[in-house]
Amino acid sequence: MATAFADQLRALSDEALGALIQLRPDLVVPVPADVSALAVRAQSRGSVARCLDALDEFTLAVLDAARLSRAEQTALTSFDAVLALIPGGDPEDVRVALGRLRARFLLYGPDDALHVVAAVDEVTSPYPAGLGRPADYLDPQAAALCADRAKLRRTVLAAPQAARAVLDRLAAGPPVGALAAGGKVAEPVQWLIDNHILVPVSEVGRAPRADGELVELPREVGMLLRRDSGPLGELRPHPPAPEGSVRDPKSVDSAGAGQVMDAVRNTEMLLEALSAEPAAVLKTGGLGVRDLKRLSRAVNLDEPSTALLIEVAHAAGLLGETDVTGSGRGVTTSRAGGAADEIFLPTGAYDLWRALSLAQRWEALANSWLAMTRQPGLIGRRDDRDRPINVLAPDAERAGAPQARRETLAVLMALPVGTAPKADDVLELLAWQAPRRARGREQAHRDALAGATQLGLTGLGALTSYGRLLQTGAEPDSHDPLGTGPDGGRMPGASEAVRALDALLPAPVDHVLVQADLSVVVPGPPEPELAAELEVVAELESAGGASVHRVTAASVRRALDVGYAAADLHALFQRRSRTPIPQALTYLIDDAARKHGGLRAGSAGSYLRSDDAALVAEVLADKRLGSLALRLLAPTVLVSPLQLARLLGALRDAGYAPVAEDALGAAVLSRPKVRRAPTRTPVSARLGDQAGPPLLAGPRLAGVVEQIRRGDLATRAARRAPVTVRAANGQSVPGLTSVQAHTQAMAVLQQAVRDKAKVWVGYVDSHGATLSRLVRPVSLSAGYLRAEDERTETLHTFALHRVTAAVLEEE
Repeated sequence: MATAFADQLRALSDEALGALIQLRPDLVVPVPADVSALAVRAQSRGSVARCLDALDEFTLAVLDAARLSRAEQTALTSFDAVLALIPGGDPEDVRVALGRLRARFLLYGPDDALHVVAAVDEVTSPYPAGLGRPADYLDPQAAALCADRAKLRRTVLAAPQAARAVLDRLAAGPPVGALAAGGKVAEPVQWLIDNHILVPVSEVGRAPRADGELVELPREVGMLLRRDSGPLGELRPHPPAPEGSVRDPKSVDSAGAGQVMDAVRNTEMLLEALSAEPAAVLKTGGLGVRDLKRLSRAVNLDEPSTALLIEVAHAAGLLGETDVTGSGRGVTTSRAGGAADEIFLPTGAYDLWRALSLAQRWEALANSWLAMTRQPGLIGRRDDRDRPINVLAPDAERAGAPQARRETLAVLMALPVGTAPKADDVLELLAWQAPRRARGREQAHRDALAGATQLGLTGLGALTSYGRLLQTGAEPDSHDPLGTGPDGGRMPGASEAVRALDALLPAPVDHVLVQADLSVVVPGPPEPELAAELEVVAELESAGGASVHRVTAASVRRALDVGYAAADLHALFQRRSRTPIPQALTYLIDDAARKHGGLRAGSAGSYLRSDDAALVAEVLADKRLGSLALRLLAPTVLVSPLQLARLLGALRDAGYAPVAEDALGAAVLSRPKVRRAPTRTPVSARLGDQAGPPLLAGPRLAGVVEQIRRGDLATRAARRAPVTVRAANGQSVPGLTSVQAHTQAMAVLQQAVRDKAKVWVGYVDSHGATLSRLVRPVSLSAGYLRAEDERTETLHTFALHRVTAAVLEEE
């Protein structure tokens, strides 16, 4: 059988063999040595299972029909036998499905003698189409009953109502049920056993037993009970058409662009919140429930949405783990229980990501979501041990998550532009397209739809234009999804998705509108430089397409602390504001600047000094500052045993505006230290293509086919080596000693070098294997034979002491 299968492959044209490789790319990973090796691989369990996973519901039903209709003696089936099991079916639909199976070599042979690859039975259910085994295999008495069709029908019709319910349940598949525990059999089941409609059996794959723990419905009875729906049940030759509303494509893109802005802004807010207050890594891995709730409140999102953005940021390399010292994973301290004290912090890549355009930032998040092997929808649920699954915990790892997202988005891409299907219709279509693969992935597909909505790949339930381009357009650099060059700068190229999204997003603005109530309106997404300035001088009140900030005494003091002077702040607002500067803002800045630095603090623990003796006396008398244990050294100097940072914090909480100074009395102006985790490689770059073996096409495909053909020719040619060469590779050559055979071989090789003739060479390789090869000798010297193999166009070198025989091709 294996030889016949290889011969079928060998008889294919190069185009047909290339088509098989494209349908089953795993067959050439690595490239097989010859057609025989390809045939062995094509019949292996793993390869057949992967091929079946990609087949649709109707094609699998036709394959079940082929398995059911095989003749008992020859194990062959035919087109007519398959069609007979699909009453009322369109012969053309059946022929197309058989063509798909034959193109993948799950079936092979002519229409009247079709073979089913043996591995199909090994990797699929032992009950094709949910029908049991033939009655003559299960029990002689059941076989006698099923042989008499009229008697079988009467017996089934005479079954009590409860027994008939059992029959209907088993007829729908699977055809096996368990007997009641404790040896007690329910009365309806016992009636069916006594009348030989059900047969007690042992485990599947073993011989039937009269005292088995299971009962099985014979195939003939199941087919009788399915007389209304057909032996294979209800068949759908064509995929179900998802129903849904049709949206205006412009509205879809606009809604999606709004979601993009929210996703990017919320991700940035989450990472900023973690930068200000890092979250601890749990002993079991992941982020705790309390930290998730805190972050959800910080960005005003529900917990599932927050969990998704954290997972995506981690996959994109924007969030990472580091030890509490901030020096990376290499140096850790210990906490109770022996676990390392680690925290979640933004990585160095986060700062580069913030410098990108809004569309490029979204692209990095979307690509990482598509590639990450995490299923955020599982977060908050219970695992097998009834423990909650946390954000970034190992329990949420699912290797099939990327495939589930690709399958879901592929359904949306196949629909007309603007179509917003129902989620249940999408799942139904996925279940038809690949039922083996979709089984158990329903929740993953729902999570994919929810994630696509939150990240803005879909808008109003339909796939956006830039969402389509993200899956089909070329990336500027597949290993650098942040769109940055090696020096961290912006890359000049951008993908089609980024360009399409840029056209939909509002243009970044470089100005603000300052209101009389000291609110600052940003009428669009701010440029990175403006965003950095607003982060220092104002407090964010509301985010969105047009964000609102507010200037407060605390924000002005923060700006003064990092080095702005009053004149700088006045100039900043004059330059950025398109509205007149309100007088209240001018007074606020001048008043804060006048107070700022009126007190000077240093280390003593720490000290406090001022040129204003009355101000020093006021601080010393302030009861709110009793915890500082201030002591008067001079009319203008106070000292405290506390460290400088605590002194400054307490004074500022009490409403004063102190400034730190160095040993020379100069003011120390600095921004708060920003902590970062070590930079991580984004998951989209680390995992690469997760869709399986690469699809070959064009010259690469032709080259693989040619390589297999050459290997096959070489293998077959080696089998045709002369008898004297094959005998020399065995135990001995008849009539010759080993020395005489070797001497004769040297003479033949010398003659072949002179005549430039082809010669069969028998030799022993470095592993002790005996081989034969047809070559054209080039030289014979220094104990080596150098010869050219014209079939593979390679030059071989043979050690003469390993040559066992040589025969000219003409012989």
